[in-house]
Amino acid sequence: MSVEQIIGFSLALLVMSGGIVGSIIPAIPSTSLVLLAAVGHRLYFGHASVGIAPMIALAVLTAITLLMDYIATMIGTKKLGGSWWGIIGSCIGALLGAFIPLFFIGIFIGTFAGAVIFEMFGGRELKHATRAGLGAMIGLLAGAIGKLAGCIAMIAIFSISVVTNTLDTEQRQITEPPSRVASTNSVPTNSIADTNNVVKPG
Repeated sequence: MSVEQIIGFSLALLVMSGGIVGSIIPAIPSTSLVLLAAVGHRLYFGHASVGIAPMIALAVLTAITLLMDYIATMIGTKKLGGSWWGIIGSCIGALLGAFIPLFFIGIFIGTFAGAVIFEMFGGRELKHATRAGLGAMIGLLAGAIGKLAGCIAMIAIFSISVVTNTLDTEQRQITEPPSRVASTNSVPTNSIADTNNVVKPG
């Protein structure tokens, strides 16, 4: 790899690591950030970047993890008797909890508290609202695990594809025969012989 390729690869991985953090913090994109970094790397480095097939796999994984995150939160809340009030409250609570010190804990506390408060605001008793909050917290945890696994898999696919394509490109450049460049100043030998046989007029 050249220095430029190493720097570009490192920057892409740095951005992708933000996606891992985003798996837990709702305010930060997760797998979509990993996909965005891969697209940017591909646009800049071309064939020395991630291939077309791996790029499609990254897009599919992004769609799957985002869908799973939504379904996990919804099912987690619904299974324990929650309503749309609880789902909305859990999302708002998770966002607010991200600003609490030790935000990993704050997110789960915010999710639980948001679901409980909104369920009670929607007319539920404390007992049912607490069950909905617990379900929302379980759903958030399941979604976070799914997004984290998706980010790690996407980073691995990206890294393997970039390294493989870069090495293949360098190998082709080494084994490729040098191009034959014809010199414009060269004169064919038969032309020189012809000019020597010309009889100058006396």
